[in-house]
Amino acid sequence: MQTTVAPHSNPTAETHEVTNQPPPLTGHDVADDAVLLEGLRREGAAWHTEDLHRLGRLVGGAQAQEWAEQANLNEPVLRTHDRFGHRVDEVDFHPAYHHLMDTSVSAGLAGAAWADERPGAHVARAAGFMVMSALEAGHLCPVSMTYAVVPALRRAPELAATYEPLLTSRMYEPGLRTPTGKAGLLAGMGMTEKQGGTDVRANTTTATEAGDGTWRLRGHKWFTSAPMNDLFLVLAQAPGGLSCFLVPRVLPDGSRNTFRVQRLKDKLGNRSNASGEPEFDDTVAWLVGPEGKGVRTIIDMVTMTRLDCVLGSAAGIRAALAQAAHHARHRSVFGAALIGQPLMRNVLGDLAVESEAATTLGLRLAGAADRAQRGDAGERAFLRLATAVAKYWVCKRQPVAVAEALECLGGNGYVEDSGMPRMYREAPLNGIWEGSGNVNALDLLRALAREPESLDAFRAEIEAASGADRRLDTAWQELRGELVLTEDAPLRARRLIERAALVLQGSLLVRHAPAAVADAFCASRLAGDRGLAFGTLAPDTDFTGLLERLPA
Repeated sequence: MQTTVAPHSNPTAETHEVTNQPPPLTGHDVADDAVLLEGLRREGAAWHTEDLHRLGRLVGGAQAQEWAEQANLNEPVLRTHDRFGHRVDEVDFHPAYHHLMDTSVSAGLAGAAWADERPGAHVARAAGFMVMSALEAGHLCPVSMTYAVVPALRRAPELAATYEPLLTSRMYEPGLRTPTGKAGLLAGMGMTEKQGGTDVRANTTTATEAGDGTWRLRGHKWFTSAPMNDLFLVLAQAPGGLSCFLVPRVLPDGSRNTFRVQRLKDKLGNRSNASGEPEFDDTVAWLVGPEGKGVRTIIDMVTMTRLDCVLGSAAGIRAALAQAAHHARHRSVFGAALIGQPLMRNVLGDLAVESEAATTLGLRLAGAADRAQRGDAGERAFLRLATAVAKYWVCKRQPVAVAEALECLGGNGYVEDSGMPRMYREAPLNGIWEGSGNVNALDLLRALAREPESLDAFRAEIEAASGADRRLDTAWQELRGELVLTEDAPLRARRLIERAALVLQGSLLVRHAPAAVADAFCASRLAGDRGLAFGTLAPDTDFTGLLERLPA
């Protein structure tokens, strides 16, 4: 029997009709975020608002989001040799990566803040860094290191005079050429070696004085991010002990320095960024800071990169929350919008509290960095202890927060097209980079033992909110008793730094956040009225007030 099908009919059309799916989250201003903008004003950079919105609109656009996707799909490729057999050690990137780099450098997210005399310049830069982190985190590694290298390089005034104007430039000029012939430079660092890892004093790379003002390095680094950059601060063993050296990839005469990139790392996330293993063999270097004081010299760079770890993790939490909120606003379940369902309101409200606490703390650190750079000794002391505390806690919270946000999208969040898997793979990085959780917890103990002024500054910050919330006061009283360094302090260091982070965040929110946020934080994070997972806030929580703080 012959079956007749009506012309132009499609028997499968009804099964493929797409309904109840959210539109793409594009065409919006990522900087149109009350938490971010309030922090920008509070920390002294209100003058940057218009430029931040300009960057936010670009980041929220479809073109920039395509750059982010393509930069991660088309990963960097190492070329060790040219076709004739000459060693070149070049890293090739997709054009999308260069678009991202050009956007960030021209927005002043690399070293430009160090050349900006306006109060709040480092806060403005931090806010921009967070906006770009919401788009794509991998390319910000070389951007961050370029920002962080400037204070360390200033320990060698002659080198700083030559290179700082180029490190603070807003011009992105990729490719290896004579440094002083470029419009802008990017910097990196080489500390980690395979036999020592965090224990950099176990490094075996050696430095020998050449007698002409330069040194010669020999050795191998295990994990050096952005090996395509122009300049690197490298730790090596000199006769006087572990020292810090400046290593340019191209020497002042235009010849190539020996900087053999043995391979690129195959990483969990951060796929757009190249991380490699360079080998030094009679490599020309210049001493930065005193011989034997390498850790003390490079710690200035490490401190600033740790600040960026906090900013990047806070931004990663907020970007994931934005995706979850967008999905919940446009998805219906059981006959009502998902964002109106009581339990989803609890999950999103809890994530909103976590995100606001992280963002507020990150911008507070940026404000401290700005004021410390301008000579405020109290802020410098606060930054010493608070950076370790924030680096530990905010970076620890990113993976669990992103996982919860991904779950809000259900199966849609588990597929690559949603962008959530890339956020999830990126989430553990900042907790490892520039010192894992244990490193920062032990760093807190060192600060307490060696720099009591840092505890004084930390105490003043907490007690600025004294009397405003009973739960905060109680938590601070309990923490003060634990800050006494007893014999078992290393064993309980994680407990100590976690409590310090929560009390610090509580103090900031009580003073600066709406009552709904501060109350929910103190009830759930300080008083313990909360389960172990997100979405366990008490029934009397002001969920409407929390959801009003959700990003777009």
